Amino acid sequence: MKKYIVLIGAVMALSSCNDDFLDRYPQTSVAPEEFFKSEEDLELYVNGLLTMPGPGSYQSDQSSDNMATTGAVEIKNIITGNPTSQTITGGWNWGTLRNINYFLDNYEKAQASEEAIAHYVGLARYYRAMFYFGMVKRYSDVPWYENTLDPSDQEQLYKGRDSREMVMTNVMADLDYAVSHVRESVPTGTPSLSAVKAFYSRLALYEGTYRKYHSELGLEASSATLLQKARDLAKELMDSGKFSIYSTGNPENDYAKLFTSQDLMGNPEVILVNPYDANKDRGSNVNTGVFGDYEQSPSRDLVMSYLMKDGSYYSSVPNHMQLGFVEEFKDRDPRMMQTLVYPGWIREPNSTPYIQNLNKNFTGYHQIKGYQNTTDNIAISSADFPVYRYAEVLLTYAEAKVEMNELTQADLDMTVNVLRQRAGMPDLIMTDANMSPDPFLVQKYPNVGGSNLGVLLEIRRERRIEFAVEGYRYDDLMRWSAGKLFENIPQGMYFAGLGKYDLTGDGIEDVILVGKDTNIPVGDEKEKNSLGVTLVYYKAGTIDENVDVFLENGEAGGMMVTETKARTFEEPKYYYRPIPIQQVTLNPNLNQIFGWN
Repeated sequence: MKKYIVLIGAVMALSSCNDDFLDRYPQTSVAPEEFFKSEEDLELYVNGLLTMPGPGSYQSDQSSDNMATTGAVEIKNIITGNPTSQTITGGWNWGTLRNINYFLDNYEKAQASEEAIAHYVGLARYYRAMFYFGMVKRYSDVPWYENTLDPSDQEQLYKGRDSREMVMTNVMADLDYAVSHVRESVPTGTPSLSAVKAFYSRLALYEGTYRKYHSELGLEASSATLLQKARDLAKELMDSGKFSIYSTGNPENDYAKLFTSQDLMGNPEVILVNPYDANKDRGSNVNTGVFGDYEQSPSRDLVMSYLMKDGSYYSSVPNHMQLGFVEEFKDRDPRMMQTLVYPGWIREPNSTPYIQNLNKNFTGYHQIKGYQNTTDNIAISSADFPVYRYAEVLLTYAEAKVEMNELTQADLDMTVNVLRQRAGMPDLIMTDANMSPDPFLVQKYPNVGGSNLGVLLEIRRERRIEFAVEGYRYDDLMRWSAGKLFENIPQGMYFAGLGKYDLTGDGIEDVILVGKDTNIPVGDEKEKNSLGVTLVYYKAGTIDENVDVFLENGEAGGMMVTETKARTFEEPKYYYRPIPIQQVTLNPNLNQIFGWN
């Protein structure tokens, strides 16, 4: 039993209490001296600001090229529709900032030690940095507020956007303060100094690369300073000796344990954990969404991104585009089989290998990362979530170094290659990668080049593989100015055409694809395989036909088709979102930018 869940449960309760407190007593009228009296009051309030991602992140890659989805995902709606500020109305929410600034306006009234006060102020400023980072990623230029708004202050209420550069300078000032004052020793499930550094390095890498690859901002010259910050913070965490990559010497399972563990407390790789325990009324069950066969399904493009087990490119395998499900899983990076359902995988409570339930708009692939393969509902809902992993720190360091043209083989050996070794993969050799970049990656990122092209692409591959279906991919594509990849409609498994197929890897057929006009037999009339098991029948054809499986060439085969609606990613416009029209009507000083109306 995870005793530390009591704390996080209390924090969540405090969060609710804090909201109630703020709702009952408007911040413009409550007397702060009645609340901000002691260190305990500061702790109570700041704990109420705690927010962390959870297992829902395992479904976040629906917003990227890692997934096909039938869900109403914003970026998909944008690139397949006619978006305007009247149709994109979410995101312009400032309540969280109001609560943070209220604390920062009133904490000085408490009687506590300078060290304690500075710690809680540091956490509040860390939360403010998180809030503004989210707003800048979405809107770029946004109004900066560092105090609670007074309803009578018309100038502040109706101010326009502040520049991205100004806002991010203030965000970094908040994080610099937090790095100097937040404690390292904190209650489990709350941010420590190391967690703040992990977030700060993530933010600095994002903003540094974003400025480098987005000329529309005119901030390319300032990218180096941010990349240096990302590099230095990552190195501080690496040199601290507090963290290491989780490995027991079992490359076939160690990676997966990070996403199925009931207790990540003490795991050397997890810098910040979001703990769950259904027995403590804090559970999260995402099994149905993660292991879907309709709303989300991994793309074949993700499958093709994994290297061969010997480190060679999958794109170098003869006829790799025409390999079926069983063949494409052979001799691949072990992380692939710890992320996706593989031939021969057994789903509890069954005792025989799982056979894909092929479906319309489905790629044929299933995700198992984040899926709890058990029928125990308590266990399903009690898996901890790793908020910040040391793996990210290592890849932040490697990417920052290569973007600054500072990368060495020694850097790779203490970053990328540590992750590859955990997975049982060969080391990445810088000279080899630069000598022969993978054509599969080259065509994805046409805006990069130079003598380190190959190793830069491999670091990007490593991020995609290591963090697959954890919700990182969308932000990575945005900061790399790779939005055009969203125009590619996700595809699925390859089938050579009509006929019988083995999907479990035992060499015995499991399913049969028949033509659209076939009368599928019923009952005992259906064909059985050599084990005496009835084959599963599917009608195959094109997406505009009344069939079960959509193939790009219909009955002649090809990759599974998920949709056909054309996609257009308008650059630079779609890297940003418009301010909702209702807000612009209320405050005409909030002008739209980058072509939004």
